Amino acid sequence: MTSEEQATTTKAKTEDESITWWYRWMCKGGALVGGVSCAFAGLFNCITINPLNIIAGVWMVMNAFVLFLCEAPFCCQFIEFADVVSSRVEKLRPWQKGAFYCGMAVVPVLISLTFTTLLGNAIPFATGVLCGLGSLGKKGGATTYNQLDQQKQGNEETDTSDVFFFPS
Repeated sequence: MTSEEQATTTKAKTEDESITWWYRWMCKGGALVGGVSCAFAGLFNCITINPLNIIAGVWMVMNAFVLFLCEAPFCCQFIEFADVVSSRVEKLRPWQKGAFYCGMAVVPVLISLTFTTLLGNAIPFATGVLCGLGSLGKKGGATTYNQLDQQKQGNEETDTSDVFFFPS
């Protein structure tokens, strides 16, 4: 293993440790449910004469395909590059994935603001928000908070910068 490969595996491990396993699976599940809702709403949106609704519906079906490709490559076994795309998306930071998913979900709503586009893109947008919130990392434990509180109280006792002395 070269030093670059070791650095990338170490970086990947530290990024994986920032998100718990159940949160990662919750984001993947949200992407799957969001992809299904986006696909059905997109197909339903295409049944119209309005060209903007058709464009928004096609975009929604494309969003569903991208969500499946990024988060669930087992759903796209007939596509050769599905595993490559999925592995590259896994290397992205959580806020980048969140911004990408939210951006994909907002475009059809901007094209055609209808109830179907709002409803169909709500879950993919929420998935993007969940992925983005994953960048905040793990919540600290009670012992960590207690130690920080004790340090803060110790600093307040020794800190006299807030005390003002006025000459009389």
